Amino acid sequence: FFVYLSRFSTRGPMPRLNRTVVLALLIATSSIFLLFQLYYYRQYVSKHGPLALSSKGYLAGKEAQWHLVKKFLGLARKFSLPVFLVDTVTLSLLTQEAELLKDSQLKEPHCTFLCTHRHFITFGLLGNVWKYDDAAEERGLELLELRGKDPRLVGMDDLTGSEIPLHLLIRSDGHLLVHVVVLYERSGNYLWHGPLRLTPGIDHNFAPFRKLDFGRYAGAYDRPELILTTLDGLDVRLPKNFSHFLTEHSSSRFLECRYREAAAFYQLYPDDPSPEAMDFRMKAKSLLHLAARVLTELQVPFWLSSGTCLGWFRQCNIIPYSKDVDLGIWIKDYRHDLTQAFQRAGLPLKHKFGKIEDSLELSFQGLDVKLDIFFFYEDGDIVWNGGTQAKSGKKFKYVFPRFSLCWTELVDLRLRVPCETLDYVVANYGPEWNVPVKTWDWKSSPPNVQENGVWPIRERDDVIQVY
Repeated sequence: FFVYLSRFSTRGPMPRLNRTVVLALLIATSSIFLLFQLYYYRQYVSKHGPLALSSKGYLAGKEAQWHLVKKFLGLARKFSLPVFLVDTVTLSLLTQEAELLKDSQLKEPHCTFLCTHRHFITFGLLGNVWKYDDAAEERGLELLELRGKDPRLVGMDDLTGSEIPLHLLIRSDGHLLVHVVVLYERSGNYLWHGPLRLTPGIDHNFAPFRKLDFGRYAGAYDRPELILTTLDGLDVRLPKNFSHFLTEHSSSRFLECRYREAAAFYQLYPDDPSPEAMDFRMKAKSLLHLAARVLTELQVPFWLSSGTCLGWFRQCNIIPYSKDVDLGIWIKDYRHDLTQAFQRAGLPLKHKFGKIEDSLELSFQGLDVKLDIFFFYEDGDIVWNGGTQAKSGKKFKYVFPRFSLCWTELVDLRLRVPCETLDYVVANYGPEWNVPVKTWDWKSSPPNVQENGVWPIRERDDVIQVY
């Protein structure tokens, strides 16, 4: 433009007035054009979302991600689907309420939380069956539904069960993905999702299956309280306590009861239908529910141990001739108010053996059923719990390979068990664990028991307390 003006001026003198008018007109035209561009930009962004005019590359990817989430939430809203955000990366970004509030109040949307470095985002769906394949396709989305057996309908009387949707994968542009994890309520008043398993014929390139946050294993969660907020200009539901949800996710693995193996066990060893056996199981169930309530209120993690763990693993039930309920707790989780909490719940202390530093064991008396709590100590590549013979003061040690904890369900209650259950059971009961043994000596029968010395006489009043 200025070159043009220069050429024009060389042809001869221009009147001063005409030159001023021309410059004024050019400035006015440029200003109007600039204002028009700004107006158009605001209208376009308002209609198409943040970063809509970005160039190719990372920003363009964020734009496409935002539009996919917008389409998905539109579908969920249209069909009243109770979806909420469970994406671990996004929830990790929401570390402070101030950030969440600040973002929810932005007048112009931008993509900070919903557009991450990954090509997928994860939502949970509360117990609804997805029936809107056509609606998804109408919006230019591809849908892959993965199904599996409904464990709520599986039992030893019916090992088949019906199939339910477990995971929904909604894809756009051939690579961007919304992963929907379907969560079902179980009888223990918790939410469960199934594993993600690829059946023959499934396109293994449809999604980055190995990178997904949910689906490697089944998982169990507390039912979260949800809040509706605004993220990146979109209305989104998410867990109110998202920090707690993330903590749950890291230890959410769920093991289903082995109903098929339990049915085979009962074929060989029929269940005891006597009134005494039924009465014991009812009392043991009540005691287990009470113990779980006390320990949960204290925020002390525990797991099924010894015979109670064997009953769950072998026959999906409480062993009727075991005569007690056994729980394990890491010694690092011991609390000094634990005994008082059980006593307030109506379970008096029956005996206390050992001390916090060595072989601690507590026993509480329920209604004709005893609750034994064994405290476990970590020692290199093994863990162990102790035992004490009250009359002689002899000490014993029960050695296990290291294990992690998983969730399961027993007697309508969500409980933890060792994830490596077979190793745990074999260590405690040997390779013949699948054969019932009604005569059991806790000092000599377990293959993992070791003599561990004798309590000094001067300590016995403290380490051997029988009530």
